[in-house]
Amino acid sequence: MGDALRDLLDWLSGRGLEVVLIILGSVLLARFVGWAGGRVTDRIDARSTGGDALVRSEAAKHRHSLTQVITWTAVVLIYTVAVFFVLERLGVPITGLVAPATVLGVGLGFGAQRIVGDVLAGFFIITERQYGFGDVVAIQVVGGGDPAEGIVEDVTLRVTRVRSSDGEVVTVPNGQIVKVTNLSRDWARAVVDVPVPSGADVNRVNEVLREVGREAFRDPALRPLLLDPPTVMGVESLGLDEVNVRMVARTLPGKQFEVGRELRVRIIVALRDQGMKVTPPPVSADEETSRTVREGEDA
Repeated sequence: MGDALRDLLDWLSGRGLEVVLIILGSVLLARFVGWAGGRVTDRIDARSTGGDALVRSEAAKHRHSLTQVITWTAVVLIYTVAVFFVLERLGVPITGLVAPATVLGVGLGFGAQRIVGDVLAGFFIITERQYGFGDVVAIQVVGGGDPAEGIVEDVTLRVTRVRSSDGEVVTVPNGQIVKVTNLSRDWARAVVDVPVPSGADVNRVNEVLREVGREAFRDPALRPLLLDPPTVMGVESLGLDEVNVRMVARTLPGKQFEVGRELRVRIIVALRDQGMKVTPPPVSADEETSRTVREGEDA
C-alpha cells in the first residue's frame, strides 16, 4: 500500500504535474487569444464609422469577421494540441491511435456531412465577402419560408447570427443558406415612385422633382448621406387615373431608407406648393423591413 501511494505521489510530482500545467496553460492561452481577438474586433468597430453599425466600410466588416474566425480556429488548435500532449504524458501511444482515429474520422465524416457543409459555406461567405458584421440582410434558407431579416451580429465558419427587428437572435447554419439579400453593401439606392394624376403636366412634375433633388443635395443634413445628386428617371408606369414618376438617389450603405423617407416628404410639400394633388409615394418591402429593424435597434 505504501509503495502504491509513493508511486502515485511520484507520478503526481512528475508527469501528473506536467498534465496539470498543460491543461492550465492551454486554458489560459485560449482565454488570452479570445481576449486579444475581442480587443482587435472592438478596435476595428471603433475605427470604422464612429459606432454606426450600418455604415461600416466593407474592409472593416471583412476584418471583423476574419478576426472572429481566426480567433475561433486558434482556440480549437490550442485545445487540440493540448489533448495530444496530455495523452503523451499519460503514456497513451499516439501512433497506436492512428488506425482507430481513421475509422472514427470516416464514421464522423458520414455523420457530420451537414457540419462540414456549414463550415465550407462559411469559408466561402467570409473569403468572398458576401456579407459581414453590421450588414442589413435577408437570408433565405433551404425549404423556403420567411427569410431571416435583420442586422448581422456574428459570422463564423458554421453559423450566421442575425438580430431581428423584434430583438430576437436568429441563428442560421451557413450550409442551409440558398440566397442572401444584402441591403448595405458598398452603396445603396433610394427609389421613390411618385404617383401623380394622369392629367398632370409630367414635364412640370419632372422639373419640380429635379429641384427637390438639387435642394436635397445642398442640404447640410442630407448631403453627407448622398453620393451624388438625386436624378429623375421619368415615367415608370401608366395607370388609368395616375402615372408613376421615378426618382432615384445613390446613398451610403444602409442609408437609402432614411434618404427615401426624407425625399418623399420634400416631394409631397413641393408638389402641393405647385397646386398638384399627390398621394403619398408607396414604401417598398425592403424599406419597411429596414424601418422595423431600425426601430427594434432604437428600442
